[in-house]
Amino acid sequence: MRAIALIETFGHVSARYRLAAFAPALSEAGCPLTFAAIPRGALRRLLLFSKAAAFDTVLLQRRLLPAYQLKYLRRTSRRLIFDFDDAVFCRDSYDPRGIASTYREGLFRNVMSAADDVIAGNDFLKERAAASGARRDSIHVIPTCVDPGRYPPANHDAKEVLNLVWIGSSSTLQGLERRRGLFQNVARRLPKMQLRIICDRFPDFAQPPLVSIRWSEATEAAEIAAGDIGISLVPNDLWSRGKCGLKVLQYYAAGLPVIANSVGVHAQMIRCGITGMLADTDEQWIEAIRALSEPETRRRLGRAGRECLEQRYSLAAYRHRLVDIVTRSSSPKERNFGA
Repeated sequence: MRAIALIETFGHVSARYRLAAFAPALSEAGCPLTFAAIPRGALRRLLLFSKAAAFDTVLLQRRLLPAYQLKYLRRTSRRLIFDFDDAVFCRDSYDPRGIASTYREGLFRNVMSAADDVIAGNDFLKERAAASGARRDSIHVIPTCVDPGRYPPANHDAKEVLNLVWIGSSSTLQGLERRRGLFQNVARRLPKMQLRIICDRFPDFAQPPLVSIRWSEATEAAEIAAGDIGISLVPNDLWSRGKCGLKVLQYYAAGLPVIANSVGVHAQMIRCGITGMLADTDEQWIEAIRALSEPETRRRLGRAGRECLEQRYSLAAYRHRLVDIVTRSSSPKERNFGA
């Protein structure tokens, strides 16, 4: 048996965490996984899609294709699975045109109708898939998973300066930058604190002091573990409710307690007082940081977060389910597509 994953780019975070991480398990099950980045240009795409017939299963990740391209891919695929971990049916939080997009909603409905199975990153995405035409018995929730073995444990000994750590892309950094006033307020109230930013660009905050760390796949785990508290902030909107909480899971893997706002999966992943704190107002953030300034509290919550990851969000927890979904045999059904 053979499978091919059609992805955005080879370095894309979704391809790395949701598919490439499971490739060894699929190979062990006798289903090697080939990766192909979806190119620009209709002819190049159709040429790639024509090769789908050589595989038993095609995994289309995140990309919403024009109707004629999707119809062609459906015809050449013995079995088509759509995997997504974002609210791809709308624009992102920072798009100047706004979040709502009837065009993207239409493309999403088409792929929900076309796919034999759908793998959603959280329950919110599952419900949107069902509302857009996917059969409920064909929708599977598999969260974004992290291998805890890649992460060294954080050192929670007493320190002179408390390090809050944030990791993400230049796009998601905008969520942090929108809360500039929060961090200025925190810095005034808690002067013995600094912010470690692991990214491909960095904010121009005057306060608190910043430690700017250029992101690298090879060093990200160690750089996270060098912090004391992991933080996450996302806008309270439709796009953010589709996010799958990778930051939180990376912090858990390193044994860090987490502070995050109570939006989307944050409220599900973070158990207040057990693995971290939920905070929305400036005062709640300040109190949460104060509570976690105690080394033993950080150590206790960090240990619980690591255990939560291992049990509920690790590769080991989902490898058999993912393999079963990809390798099960089924006959593709005839599909109808919108315009």
